[in-house]
Amino acid sequence: MNKLLVTAWLLAPTAIIAAGNPGWPEPRAVVSASEVAQTSQKVIKDPAEYNAYIAALNEPDPVKKAALMEAFAQQYPQSIVKIEALEQAMAAYQQTGNVAKVQDVVQRIIAIDPGNVRALAILAYLKRAAGTPEAAKEGMAYAERGLAGLSKWTRPEGTSEADFQKLRTQMSFIFYGAAGFGHLQAKEFGAARDNYLKALQIDSTDFQNTFQLGYALMELAPIDISGFWYAVKAANMAQAQNNAAGAKQIGDYAKARYRKYHGSNDGWDPFVVSVASQNAPPSAEDLAKAITKAATLCEIAVQAVKENKPEDLSFADYEFVLQHRDCSPANQEAAERVWTFIQDKQKNGEVMLRLNGVKVIAATNDGVDAALTEGNQTANRADIHASFTPPATMLPAVGSMIDITGVITGYIPDPFMFKMERASATPASEPSPK
Repeated sequence: MNKLLVTAWLLAPTAIIAAGNPGWPEPRAVVSASEVAQTSQKVIKDPAEYNAYIAALNEPDPVKKAALMEAFAQQYPQSIVKIEALEQAMAAYQQTGNVAKVQDVVQRIIAIDPGNVRALAILAYLKRAAGTPEAAKEGMAYAERGLAGLSKWTRPEGTSEADFQKLRTQMSFIFYGAAGFGHLQAKEFGAARDNYLKALQIDSTDFQNTFQLGYALMELAPIDISGFWYAVKAANMAQAQNNAAGAKQIGDYAKARYRKYHGSNDGWDPFVVSVASQNAPPSAEDLAKAITKAATLCEIAVQAVKENKPEDLSFADYEFVLQHRDCSPANQEAAERVWTFIQDKQKNGEVMLRLNGVKVIAATNDGVDAALTEGNQTANRADIHASFTPPATMLPAVGSMIDITGVITGYIPDPFMFKMERASATPASEPSPK
């Protein structure tokens, strides 16, 4: 539903006026008083009131009709058909595209009849179209009231069952879409998803709901990868509507989210091609096969130890594995394997390790905080504390490169820090370990 306002048949009520006195003069009308009487149980007993309503009802000019219906509602504030008159005025204003007057009249209807589902549908639609967070919140409230009222709404007199069901369906579509948008603006992505899915069950070709559902799914935590499908489908819809800029913007956003999830752009283009021929998302199982999740740092740490012997890893690798020790039991096992290897290499403290080319971050006579790995050296971030035995008589300069020899006796995972005892330092003879 991409028009500014809902369709006229949603706004316009059926003929609901009856003549109370068969001896009254026949009004100037498209339908006769007797024909109208057969379609409604509402009866106007005042001939002047009746004639004023019929004259307004049969006015072909929507501008004049709106004015006549508003004048009627003002002149006969207690009329049994006051709401119907306001609905007719609202429909006439809709025909002329006068949004401000539509909103004015619909607010008056709501003040008289808070559960009027037609008025609630129009307010929900207009508030969603406004696009602001505050309007979205108001639209969601109208939508929730409308959905509650719709479940109890009975077929208006003079409306066929087919038209009644069509009207209920269209209003449900409006209410679900407005509720979804309200939740989306409030970052309530799960509730937004639920409402958008119901709206798309009514009309799966709606661009606005398709795109916003895709966005909600991609913003869920954890992400729902079916959001990629809806985003691509929305981009295709925008392209079909000759909105190349919109299609590119949606596609670029979805691709960026895919890259973050998958770890690269690999597989994106084939996925986009596959969506073009699909009318609904594939099953969750098939989507998971098509879009795999990039390994997390915790998973990479486990994988590094599984696929390599400890002696083939660098100190930077050891640090990485030990840093992620507390992620999971698998990470604890990987960290224990690395730590055991380091201790075995030192023969449980009998053999000292020499670490070449470390960067001094801070120094005292009792020891230094130094950066061991290349990344930490660049960031001037210490990842090893070496305690001197005996205390140093000449301190290394902060920022200088040194070799340190000692026994690594422990570590702290976060923020990561090796602990070295019985250490000594000399000027660097080799580059830092990679």
